[in-house]
Amino acid sequence: MGESMAHSPLVTYVSVLSLLTLCPPFVILLWYTMVHADGSVLQTANYLRDHGIQGLLQIWPKPTTTAWKIIAFYAAFEAALQLFLPGKRVEGPTSPSGNRPVYKANGLQAYAVTLVTYLGLWWFGIFNPVIVYDHLGEIFSALIFGSLIFCLFLYIKGHVAPSSTDSGSSGNIIIDFYWGMELYPRIGKNFDIKVFTNCRFGMMSWAVLSLTYCIKQYETYGRVADSMLVNTTLMLVYVTKFFWWEAGYWNTMDIAHDRAGFYICWGCLVWVPSVYTSPGMYLVNHPVNLGVQLALYILVAGILCIYINYDCDRQRQEFRRTNGKCLVWGKAPSKIVASYTTTSSETKTSLLLTSGWWGLSRHFHYVPEILAAFFWTVPALFSHFLPYFYVVFLTILLFDRAKRDDDRCRSKYGKYWKLYCEKVPYRIVPGLY
Repeated sequence: MGESMAHSPLVTYVSVLSLLTLCPPFVILLWYTMVHADGSVLQTANYLRDHGIQGLLQIWPKPTTTAWKIIAFYAAFEAALQLFLPGKRVEGPTSPSGNRPVYKANGLQAYAVTLVTYLGLWWFGIFNPVIVYDHLGEIFSALIFGSLIFCLFLYIKGHVAPSSTDSGSSGNIIIDFYWGMELYPRIGKNFDIKVFTNCRFGMMSWAVLSLTYCIKQYETYGRVADSMLVNTTLMLVYVTKFFWWEAGYWNTMDIAHDRAGFYICWGCLVWVPSVYTSPGMYLVNHPVNLGVQLALYILVAGILCIYINYDCDRQRQEFRRTNGKCLVWGKAPSKIVASYTTTSSETKTSLLLTSGWWGLSRHFHYVPEILAAFFWTVPALFSHFLPYFYVVFLTILLFDRAKRDDDRCRSKYGKYWKLYCEKVPYRIVPGLY
């Protein structure tokens, strides 16, 4: 559990308690402001100033039967696709305890089936996605409480029935609940919980809700504004890229290093559907007209950023797959051969790429990711700040993640990481940071 404590214990405890207590009401306030307060933080702040905690309780929707049904059908559908759709067998990275998880890579198929099914239900008049939007507050409320119970289940499971030796307690109940007990929790042999929460529920909901907002605007105004089209297109391109590359995601910090607790699982079950989709949520009632030229400029810039983000990950994945025997930008890659010792005292080696995108900075792929988020938000223009909350949050998240990853790698690789940092001195932004 030491890798989770990248900051001082005091900072960690304060941060954890703050996030546990503030994130749930923030989700409701975000939804309320976007949907009922014209996107105005000031309007919501004035309401809370006048009505206090009682005002928050009044605007907090109670989970309804409809909300629970929507969540249950969606979760069951995605779980079934995860279990039963065919897919290639993929091995994840070797864990600190020497375990190597095995996955079934069927995310792209599940993504296609989900979107075709959702749009088909709307097109044939079987289910109107507007119902999801109209019950959005109730859905978020149900997700908040349901996901807390789910995280409690993960905490108990980690104590009494861990799925692998990559589990354990920090000795602190709050930290264990927040960071998680298990690295690779599963139900049975084949149902990977983090693949479900992170990919099939969280990331899939991003695409589903993006389409929902687009359809809601169409049914409200009789058309879809070019701002919404740019926003929805860029988000769908990004999520499509994610599922195209899903097997690569299983090698990232989220899956291979962060355990399954509130931070990852509640975040993917609640924070992703609410916060990550919030620019589109705002645009539903703010059909900004950009004009063809500006809309195309934003669209092209956003797609370029998403491509660069993808190519960064592809470059590193290909480098690892070929054990460094590949070309990076037309040349043999520059690399460092680093050895490390596992918790079972085995000595292993890793290759650290120091050229291509990965020669610009140690986490350069975060730059186009942040810029892509800006480009799918900027169609909202600048009447209100709140649509840009996700961009700000993402920047903080990725800068913190870069620090945690650097700390973990410094501990893992020792002198080799020091050498790597000498060759690639910038953490994220080349020439600046």
